[in-house]
Amino acid sequence: MDLFYLIPVFGVVALLYTFLQSNWVSKQNAGNEKMKIISGHIADGAMAFLKAEYKILTYFVVVVSILLAVMGASNSNSHWSIGIAFAVGAVFSALAGFIGMKIATKANVRTAEAARTSLSKALKVSFTGGSVMGMGVAGLAVLGLGALFLIIKQIFAPDATVDSHEMEKTIEILTGFSLGAESIAQKILPE
Repeated sequence: MDLFYLIPVFGVVALLYTFLQSNWVSKQNAGNEKMKIISGHIADGAMAFLKAEYKILTYFVVVVSILLAVMGASNSNSHWSIGIAFAVGAVFSALAGFIGMKIATKANVRTAEAARTSLSKALKVSFTGGSVMGMGVAGLAVLGLGALFLIIKQIFAPDATVDSHEMEKTIEILTGFSLGAESIAQKILPE
């Protein structure tokens, strides 16, 4: 069995961990009614921000995907599907941002409530919320890159060696995924 097939499986395992930890954070006490109302407004504002930003970023992704597809079609070391890889990377990155924003708004109020009784419990809630974002990003990246590599390799280089022209084309197309993920991450979380 080719070990490359395990890579997307590890991405799924990371996303399973993300789901379980997110559920644990959600089950923690969200505080009194006033805290719940305030955190609800914060969550609504955060989601409204993401919705507005994703709407604008959709135009960016479409335009850049088309440009990359045209560039890839005219380059012998690439392929038009680099535009699709870019769009998939952008979608995975946007999904990671959504997961992160959702858990961050949940974890914030629960951390504040936990801090009212125990610093230890507050740190546990806080770090668990942070690990959800970290593992979500890592899981989506590993799943996306691993699955895309297997698909593209099967199409362009099923029997190719590592140093072949076909494998070079496969890697070139994969860079579109990374570029898409990074471009959205930079727009969502500026320094």
